[in-house]
Amino acid sequence: MPRRPTASIAEFPVSGKDAGPYGITCGPDGALWFTMVHHGRIGRVTPEGDVTSYPLQPASTGPSTITTGPDDALWFTEFRAHRIGRVTTAGEVESFVLPTPDAGPFGIATGPDDALWFTEAGADRIGRITTSGQITEFPLPLSGAFPSAIAAGPDDRLWFTMNQANAIGAIGPGGDITVHPLPTPAAAPVGITAGADDALWFVEIGAGQIGRITPDGKIDEFALPDRSARPHAITTDTGGNCWFTEWGANRIGRITPDGRIDEYDLPSPSSEPHGITQGPGGTIWTVQEIGTIARLTPH
Repeated sequence: MPRRPTASIAEFPVSGKDAGPYGITCGPDGALWFTMVHHGRIGRVTPEGDVTSYPLQPASTGPSTITTGPDDALWFTEFRAHRIGRVTTAGEVESFVLPTPDAGPFGIATGPDDALWFTEAGADRIGRITTSGQITEFPLPLSGAFPSAIAAGPDDRLWFTMNQANAIGAIGPGGDITVHPLPTPAAAPVGITAGADDALWFVEIGAGQIGRITPDGKIDEFALPDRSARPHAITTDTGGNCWFTEWGANRIGRITPDGRIDEYDLPSPSSEPHGITQGPGGTIWTVQEIGTIARLTPH
């Protein structure tokens, strides 16, 4: 049975219920920055709950995931507009159109080369964009893979999930790609993060499991107590634990490096938690489809 440890959870309204808060990251200014996929806005919320947002043009761009770039700006994917966006902490927005039509960029992360690397879910490619806007694309050796989230690994490669190919991929700085199939059929991996143990941790939304893969390709899987929880996004804290959202179970989970799982129930019913990140002071923040952001402070 999972432990039910205690935590303080506060919720902050940040948008209407139809805005679709989705991705979140901690910015260089100590605020939390998030995407509103349906309203085409980038939001900012302080640890105290003060909210600001910045519109994209047009509003139907579908901003999805977001990360802090090496230039102290926030970079994000625009899934429907097939662009990569950038917003400064002062709210100045610009975007870069991708060379491939209908690319569907989704995941994005800063690489060890101080460029932004992203997945193209609709085009079976991994992209790279410099802070000046120069774009390179690398085709995957699979079709219909639906590359999803991406994270920088401990080995100077970028690691990414392939949701429909049921595999984890790694791409080197020159574009060489390695594919690691998952042991569990139809696991459908989505979120991925670099752990403190020199491995990558990822969620299997289709199997209700958390996975771990080492740079040499060794895979371990940890079943959640509720296999129908639909884990979606995952992040690492400074203590070496990984935190993940359980989109189908209205919970936040935590897994230790040795595989112990703790779970925290969210206060609002059917909140549909999506993106997750660590904020200031060791707090954990998640965006919720109902138009709120939750801040969890473990006890």
